[in-house]
Amino acid sequence: MAFHGWKWLLLLGRQNTLAKVWRSRRGGPSLRWKRCCHWSAGKSLDPEVRAFLEENTEVTNSGHLTPEIRLRLLTPRCRFWREKPDLWPYGDPFWAIYWPGGQALSRYILDNPHVVKGRSVLDLGSGCGATAIAAVMSGASHVLANDIDPIAGMAMILNCELNHLNPFPITIKNIINSEAGNWDLIVLGDMFYDEQLADGLHHWLQKCIRIQQTEVLIGDPGRHQFLSHSIRSQLHKVIEYSLPEYTRQENYGLTSSIVWSYQPSNSLE
Repeated sequence: MAFHGWKWLLLLGRQNTLAKVWRSRRGGPSLRWKRCCHWSAGKSLDPEVRAFLEENTEVTNSGHLTPEIRLRLLTPRCRFWREKPDLWPYGDPFWAIYWPGGQALSRYILDNPHVVKGRSVLDLGSGCGATAIAAVMSGASHVLANDIDPIAGMAMILNCELNHLNPFPITIKNIINSEAGNWDLIVLGDMFYDEQLADGLHHWLQKCIRIQQTEVLIGDPGRHQFLSHSIRSQLHKVIEYSLPEYTRQENYGLTSSIVWSYQPSNSLE
């Protein structure tokens, strides 16, 4: 099965598995990664994992909305574009795709650095780390990237190196439903692919806004689970980007991606 087929499974069904993990995890990965629930600048990577990621991803900055940012991604020239998914030794590599919601957020931040300049930013569900990287490039005072996959955390460090940045702090705890952190801005892209997860995000983001007056920006290309959720009525469209042809092909016909400002009512639902 080619990775394109594997990605189709990720889009249609296997994200349900990831959604269950987001809903259930309480902050601790298992086995060898348990000790790595938080990285900071200067944290060394497991040499075996580094070698595997460098060998099985391609460094690219083309076909996406942010040519300023270089990333290690799975592309048609990579071995696992063609190999059977079961041969991939780690969890499903959601981080190895530059999803369109994240692309829109990153493009918006690079074009409008005042949105993050001098502010603290949480990149929730960071994946490849592109939006966190864009925030650092645009002058954010503090950036924390969050993804529950420890391999994503390692890939983010490699991507920081590619862009000549000191690695920002990375946490792989599930922080949804935790105490509201004191963030000036929370950004999240492509997270609304499961209704129950979307409900949890909706409630937690409302709490962050109510308690800390946090600003929230959401990137999404118009997935059904997002547009049909009750959160949609509390979003204000900031900007819409036309997706490059390569990204359209990767995402089965999606043609644009939108940045939304989340402005809920004062009361929690």
